Amino acid sequence: MISKIIANRRAVYPAQYNMEEVTVEEIKTILQAANWAPTHRRTEPWRFIVFHSKESRGKLAEFLSTTYKEKSNNFSEVKYKKYQVNPVKAACVIAICFQRDPKESIPEWEEIASTAMAVQNMWLTASEMKIGAYWSSPSVSGSLGKLVDMNTGERCIGFFYLGKYDGELPEGSRQTTIDGKTRWV
Repeated sequence: MISKIIANRRAVYPAQYNMEEVTVEEIKTILQAANWAPTHRRTEPWRFIVFHSKESRGKLAEFLSTTYKEKSNNFSEVKYKKYQVNPVKAACVIAICFQRDPKESIPEWEEIASTAMAVQNMWLTASEMKIGAYWSSPSVSGSLGKLVDMNTGERCIGFFYLGKYDGELPEGSRQTTIDGKTRWV
């Protein structure tokens, strides 16, 4: 049942990945789920750039760490090392982008929300496939156009890390129940 998949979804970080390959077919299955996200006026704004090969993930790691070092006002050696290591530890990194409707027929936030729902679909699909996933949204995301070609109006809002993992994931918890977040009028 979908509610069980939702409740069992977890962030699985690159440090937990076991270096087993995530195949092109598995990635395509995950991306296909994204394409069924809700979209106002059928703008389908989600766009993805896949870094699957070891070489492309290495270039991404170099780009992220260098860009972070150049742009950071509050440099952290720990963050810098994560930018260097995490893309290489992952079996695949997918840049999460959205393409702004050229007519601007709907508010930008709706296109970002649609893209986030596409990522939720990806995450749930990956979870069902026993593939770990993690959405990172570093401040350097907006600079991706310096590494890869992006269309006019296209913007990167984060990176979706994928990797296989060993063992079981911990049970989820919430700070409060849904009753504490709901008002009935």
